[in-house]
Amino acid sequence: MYTDPKILESIRKVEAARAENVKLNPARMSAEEKEVLLRTFHPDYRENQFTTLRIGPNKGGKVPLELAALLEGKPRIDLEKPHLERVDYDADVLIIGGGGAGCSAAIEADNAGAKVLLVTKLRMGDANTMMAEGGIQAADKPNDSPAQHFLDAYGGGHFAAQKDLLYKLVTEAPEAIQWLSGLGVEFDKAPDGTMITTHGGGTSRKRMHAAKDYSGAEIMRTLRDEVLNRGIEVVDFTSAIELIKDENGRCAGAVLQNMETKELLIARAKTVILATGGAGRLHYQGFPTSNHYGATADGLILGYRAGAKLLYPDTLQYHPTGAAFPAQIYGALVTEKVRSVGAMLVNCEGEAFMNPLETRDVAAASIIRECSERQKGVKTPLGDAVWLDTPMIERKGGKGTIEKRIPAMMRMFGKHGIDIRTEPILVYPTLHYQNGGLHITPDGQTDVENLFAAGEVVGGIHGRNRLMGNSLLDIIVFGRNAGRNAGEKSKSVTIGALTLSHVAAFEEERSAAGIETDTLSPRLLPDYTRKRD
Repeated sequence: MYTDPKILESIRKVEAARAENVKLNPARMSAEEKEVLLRTFHPDYRENQFTTLRIGPNKGGKVPLELAALLEGKPRIDLEKPHLERVDYDADVLIIGGGGAGCSAAIEADNAGAKVLLVTKLRMGDANTMMAEGGIQAADKPNDSPAQHFLDAYGGGHFAAQKDLLYKLVTEAPEAIQWLSGLGVEFDKAPDGTMITTHGGGTSRKRMHAAKDYSGAEIMRTLRDEVLNRGIEVVDFTSAIELIKDENGRCAGAVLQNMETKELLIARAKTVILATGGAGRLHYQGFPTSNHYGATADGLILGYRAGAKLLYPDTLQYHPTGAAFPAQIYGALVTEKVRSVGAMLVNCEGEAFMNPLETRDVAAASIIRECSERQKGVKTPLGDAVWLDTPMIERKGGKGTIEKRIPAMMRMFGKHGIDIRTEPILVYPTLHYQNGGLHITPDGQTDVENLFAAGEVVGGIHGRNRLMGNSLLDIIVFGRNAGRNAGEKSKSVTIGALTLSHVAAFEEERSAAGIETDTLSPRLLPDYTRKRD
């Protein structure tokens, strides 16, 4: 509920300008304008927020300060103690992570006849997948094609995507939608059964398939049920704190830690899949985040210490529309679908300052510019913000559009006395997605033999920026890909003697570089302990 007089005055200006704004279609920025905007205002270009790695496969590379502290941190295991004398779990394929990518991988590895073990540090489904709202892209309509999807994504990622991975993403997208539909995902459909598709930021065609505005939850529900129905072994509240190799340098399992008892357990496996998700709970540069509680970059740390290279670890996605008010939902995702169905971003004067369907990095930088250089943000108790004028949706699409198309958004704000059908909402960029991650080949394997990766922990698929709807797509395409290939490869693997010598070698390298730290990594969970003065 809005009570601040200055906020209420700004709302009146928004309302007064709404009739004209509904008719507006602000021009898209030129490539040159975007480049200047991003370099001036996007957080990825704040040089004082990054540092150079001193050790590991990416030595000399640029990473955020918060990530560097963990990549160069101390392992959680005591190397003086024997850890590998017993094996608690034996599997063909060990999957670390219970979100959409991990579950997709588990289903396909099971199809390959492999004995699968899935471990997750919270519960299966406690993942960013569950929180994804807007939809999943696939070029499966008559006026579209995977080639067009490729061009949109390649340009949106600043022409930096790994082309073989992006090709796989877009060409396998239509089949991924059919696979999900066959498992039971309830996508939005027209009365004749045709799937309803909409635009997203940076798309040239309507290829966003959705389930209202809780698409990720619907997909996660279906995948989780499939894993459970198949009887795949799941160990929850258990985190991987170190990867294990065999004497031949191949990944061969993981050291696990029970999150409640802190007991250490050993899982041996012929192949391992990292599907640990993103890093939003590291709160880079102090930004709020839309991410789930466990998103602390675990997979990057584990893979890096084992010798896997990182690709574009200096690029993060700040979703332009995170909730900026009230405090109870600060940073929560306001899906891009709100803009795709008609809402427009406007400043404190009610002025529309950008095309509502610019790519996410451009939109985020535009909002930051509006609040800083132009001084046209709305002052809130939590900082500056801009308006997302949601009542425009029903001006354009008719009464009932909001309840039909974005019911979760209506409920989220309604709980705090804000009716998005009649009142605009306050938004500001929120840390949303880890664009960079582990380097993989098209079969899903990292630079470490028998170590695969899928989902947000992977870098290169989206380049240096991701378009809406391509993350839910990539967890399906590359989760299934990793599961199939890891399952098949496990049939020909003979595991040698288990060892943690790579961890000892990393420690020696850290010592030689003169790095002294008390930071334990991986982080596992964020620290929100109130600091005393």
